[in-house]
Amino acid sequence: MSTHPVLPPARFTMAEYLAFERAATERHEYLDGLIYAMAGESENHGRICVNLTAILVPQLRGSGCEMFSKDTKVLCGPYRAHTREGLYAYPDLVVVCGGGQYHDQARDVLLNPTVLIEVLSPSTEAFDRGEKFVRYRHWLPSLRDYVLVAQEHPMVDHYHRTAPDQWTLTTPHGLDTSLVLPSIGIRLALRDVYERVAFPTPLDDAQE
Repeated sequence: MSTHPVLPPARFTMAEYLAFERAATERHEYLDGLIYAMAGESENHGRICVNLTAILVPQLRGSGCEMFSKDTKVLCGPYRAHTREGLYAYPDLVVVCGGGQYHDQARDVLLNPTVLIEVLSPSTEAFDRGEKFVRYRHWLPSLRDYVLVAQEHPMVDHYHRTAPDQWTLTTPHGLDTSLVLPSIGIRLALRDVYERVAFPTPLDDAQE
């Protein structure tokens, strides 16, 4: 998400956003009536997303869970077509278990993600860690794991839901570490997540 609305500061209803987005050639997120263009991704951002896809897809094969790319919208909040309060987000990666539930027949707005993964960027990190996660916790009862992947050093913040209002945080740091996503039985080795990623600082410094 960019830091400034892409359109004049008029506030749009959720229904107006969906009509706009489905006709657009680029992706936009929606937050409380304002429409934001999705920021372009860096080279490392793209590499990490590709690596995560390569890790997840084989491990999910044959299970009841499926991974979707960053072109899948997630609705966060109760849908009221003519209100201007709510969030439509495009997570970098989405995993759904037991079949997707969708907002309507267009099947482009997911309601029941199990795992959401965001690769952090300087322009979006505060929102991904803050307001977005607050809304995910409140409005997505299906969500079990929320994963934030750093770009500039090998570190992952993994939030796991242990009860309706309780989350635990683990933070694997360094290429020799890994994390397990309990909801889908997947192990992510950070060395694989960051394959071919060029860190902006010497790796030894990044691991301290």
